[in-house]
Amino acid sequence: MAEPRTLSPSTPRLVPPPVPPEGRFRRGVRRAMDRSAAAGIISRPLLGRLPLRRWVPQDLHSLMDYKGGTASVVAGVLSGDAVAKSAGIALGSTILGVSLLTDYRISLTKLIPIEAHEIADYAFGAASILSPFVLGYAKRSPLAAAIHVAVGVTTVLASLVTDYRCQTGMHLGGELATDPGAIGA
Repeated sequence: MAEPRTLSPSTPRLVPPPVPPEGRFRRGVRRAMDRSAAAGIISRPLLGRLPLRRWVPQDLHSLMDYKGGTASVVAGVLSGDAVAKSAGIALGSTILGVSLLTDYRISLTKLIPIEAHEIADYAFGAASILSPFVLGYAKRSPLAAAIHVAVGVTTVLASLVTDYRCQTGMHLGGELATDPGAIGA
């Protein structure tokens, strides 16, 4: 039986080069752009068709939801109109609340299925676009109205091309998905 070979001090060892430390920003960007299986389970398309394409990563969309909700609240609060203020607070807190409770990586808890969040995105976008005109503050508070419309349009457009993914497998039907290959486009 052969004895194990020991390395002499003069034998060169192959040591991998040290990996430079990754900063918080780079790690966050890399994670937001992640489309691997670690990013979650792909959701089923709504109506068999939506989203149209899946090229916006879920984490990036999540960050856009938080930014849009915050912009809606701030625009409403900073406007001098009481109706614009109420609408901004209602719109923004709705999307922030839904985002904080959705079954995706950047949330506090996973209570809302990702497909329900997608439906909420379309409803929020439509409500945000229409509220300045329906509630009548488009002329009294044009900046708040423009921000609400812009947030609504970007929400709808981003929702049409988001790669929606859930973390726990929770779907609208309540079942848990175990085979992500059969779900989504």
